[in-house]
Amino acid sequence: MKPIRLVRGFLTVGGWTFGSRLLGFVRDMMMAAYLGSGPVAEAFLVAFSLPNMFRRFFAEGAFNMAFVPMFAKKVESGEDAMGFARDAFKGLSAVLLFFTLIGTLAMPWLVWAMASGFAGDARFDLAVLYGRIGFSYILFISLVALLSGVLNAFGRFTEASLVPVLMNLIFIVAMWLASVAGWDMGLTLAWTVPVTGVAQFALTWISAHRLGYTLLPGIPRFTPELKRLLIIAGPAVLAGGVVQINLIVGRQVASFTEGAVAWLSYADRLYQLPLGVVGIAIGTVLLPVLSRHLRAGEHVQARDSFSRGAEFALFLTVPAAVALVVIATPLISVLYDRGAWRAEDTTATALALAAYGLGLPAFVLQKVLQPLYYAREDTRRPFHYALISMLVNAGFAVGMMPVLGFMAAALATTVSGWVMVAQLWWGARGMGDAARPDARFWRRLWRIALISAVMGAQLWITADWLAPLLEARGSRWAALALLCGSGIALYFVLGAALGTYGLGELKAMVRRRRG
Repeated sequence: MKPIRLVRGFLTVGGWTFGSRLLGFVRDMMMAAYLGSGPVAEAFLVAFSLPNMFRRFFAEGAFNMAFVPMFAKKVESGEDAMGFARDAFKGLSAVLLFFTLIGTLAMPWLVWAMASGFAGDARFDLAVLYGRIGFSYILFISLVALLSGVLNAFGRFTEASLVPVLMNLIFIVAMWLASVAGWDMGLTLAWTVPVTGVAQFALTWISAHRLGYTLLPGIPRFTPELKRLLIIAGPAVLAGGVVQINLIVGRQVASFTEGAVAWLSYADRLYQLPLGVVGIAIGTVLLPVLSRHLRAGEHVQARDSFSRGAEFALFLTVPAAVALVVIATPLISVLYDRGAWRAEDTTATALALAAYGLGLPAFVLQKVLQPLYYAREDTRRPFHYALISMLVNAGFAVGMMPVLGFMAAALATTVSGWVMVAQLWWGARGMGDAARPDARFWRRLWRIALISAVMGAQLWITADWLAPLLEARGSRWAALALLCGSGIALYFVLGAALGTYGLGELKAMVRRRRG
């Protein structure tokens, strides 16, 4: 895959993900206005995190990482890709049906495991109710992840990228209807969860069907290919479980401070914008590309794809990380400060956002480095690295909780993220030149760091100058747009002046083929 086409793939997935994240902001702004950081908000956020956590455990973070390289290789070599996809779909759907039933019945224990600080108050009972209503989401969204893997292997990134856009649109419409009709907002949000799962599944299933892949549930056949898939996926499932344990530790720490689960969730949404746009786009596109290059013995092309992925990631995420740290308070205030939202919610959420911002480059670099292992069907070493990161996360979060309170959870996520990157980078040393960034990457890295620092200083000064406008209700959106726009403009101007990128190169990246 040529570099320009590779970046086009990044931009396609990233563009739709950006649209989804913007709609996600609208969704969270409405939720913050209607519910603030109160018990209903915290109960729903914990309940909704349960199916999402297990989705990442079963599908996106594990099963799919093993499925995509194997499926891509079968497509490339002309083997029975259809049969393999059918067996994988049947096997995953059977496991998910069983797990959905067990999880729904065991909901009180799951809620306690996620947020034991809720025990004894109204948040616990609400979280159990909302969790039982929405847990079936795991069935539909995990199958969506597999179907998206089929689509991505054929370069059909748009259809799969529309899935989160659809989810956020449905949530926005549901909250609007609830406010107009006077429905209970918590129950409306809970019932919207399975509705979105069905809609997302229908979208990807129809897209795969049009591609010629009609996948239906059934009794799975334990074929040699499926057995190999499970062997490869096993360590990745365990690694995904380690990542989710990190999240559980964070929520447990936060659940003992009233409102903290909501603060961390709202901050998470904001830093997920650049993480989703860049990290998910790169991870989605890079894995099948590296798999094809390595299978064909094209190590030069594999190195180029890896280097451009890392370069593209840092070019966009380093300045984003600086901005999230420097102007965290204006961002949170303008986006969420309305309705039931309080001033103390702004302060606490801004602190959490700054902590997450420090780890943003690490979270994205993980998406760049992990395909180096998964493309080689090596899932064991990422699991071992994830175990170490889990211990670092748990030790930091629990150990620093008496000193930092709920902030220990956010900072632990960042520290463990950088530990994971260091391990992935060190472990890739023996993979040859394909896993080493080229000279162009290193030439541009120091320029990215320099202009990001200059942009950070400019944002700090400009935010102070615009402070009165950022606080006034009538001008705050325009002031925030001016603040962010000035930083973006300065970054790109300095980038062009220092040769961080060329104007012709950017045009080539975004130019679509015609015909």
